[in-house]
Amino acid sequence: MIVRYEPWGAWVKLETEPAIVALDRAGVRALGLDGGRAWQAPPRASAPIELHMAVTARCGAGCEGCYLDVRPDGVEPPREVLLRELDAAAAAGVLTVAFGGGEPTTRDDLDLLADAARARGVAPVVTTSGLGLSDARVERLRRFDQVNVSYDGPGDTYASVRGFDASEAAERAIERLAAAGVRVGVNVVLTRSSFPALEGTIARARALGAVEAQLLRYKPAGRAASLDYLARRLSPGQARALGATLRGLAQTHCADGRFHVRVDCALVAFLSADEALARDPAALARFGVFGCEAAGALAAFTVDGRVAPCSFATASDLPALELAAHGDDPTLARWRAHVEAPPEPCASCSLRAICKGGCKVVSAHLDGAHGPDPECPRVQDARGERAA
Repeated sequence: MIVRYEPWGAWVKLETEPAIVALDRAGVRALGLDGGRAWQAPPRASAPIELHMAVTARCGAGCEGCYLDVRPDGVEPPREVLLRELDAAAAAGVLTVAFGGGEPTTRDDLDLLADAARARGVAPVVTTSGLGLSDARVERLRRFDQVNVSYDGPGDTYASVRGFDASEAAERAIERLAAAGVRVGVNVVLTRSSFPALEGTIARARALGAVEAQLLRYKPAGRAASLDYLARRLSPGQARALGATLRGLAQTHCADGRFHVRVDCALVAFLSADEALARDPAALARFGVFGCEAAGALAAFTVDGRVAPCSFATASDLPALELAAHGDDPTLARWRAHVEAPPEPCASCSLRAICKGGCKVVSAHLDGAHGPDPECPRVQDARGERAA
């Protein structure tokens, strides 16, 4: 068991399970543990528990909405550099590192990086497109706690999100990884065209051997930060239907406990339109659903070795090797400030503590500043508008 004490209690992770559990002080004491000095120190911004690390900027897929605009000839940091970054992450108390890129499987030493993370007490996970998944790459991926394959749906649905149809390659990757004994999930990007096909996408992924689906909001970053974003993002009606959609998916696919559906933090603002959830925000917390954790429980290391609030955000000037100073960096502090004192309509929203003001990447793109998520149904109602 790995324990990281916080002023309010502790984060606890079992080495045999992928989940991280937050326990208050009473819960920690029930385990026979005590926070000691950590519980006596003044509260301050702690380092992230989850870190997204870009281990390469190489990728030949050419997805139209790539959030980093990576290229086939992108840079690839030497392993020695990444090992020092893992040292910094472990020293700061990070519990999970998600390797990304670019396409991480282009690295021949990916398994060694996974082993290095594990040796430092950090659980390694990774995301891949699944394209070109050779036997050697499957073997390297066996070293990870979980592998997520980017899969937005079969055929035309996949192509509508990425600009080309590589759904069969992604499906083969899911099936091969599951057959190799790898815990495999899928990352599903939600756009106006992929949302209607979501039920079929989840059913197909589960039939292929996936045990989890992570639903991701289409965000205006990288190549997606263009006018085309307005046509691809979820429609207002789709955003308002997210809560009911999640309940339907849970009833159909999660009742037996063998499959899980997760949402990324950027989607939580849409749940303000769901009356049942708005009345009982504690239910979301009980199921581990939280909004924007950027610069808080979540951070990212860019391929050039800087700390970013999240994978989609512009990096700060803080070097990755100085992650322990995360709480003092002014750029990261500005991201947290909106969470601590949001303006209306966030201030009076029942989901405020869970949602944390929505996605700041979206608000920066559409409004030019950190602020209430302009695609949040509650924000649109307050402004008397409906986004196209």
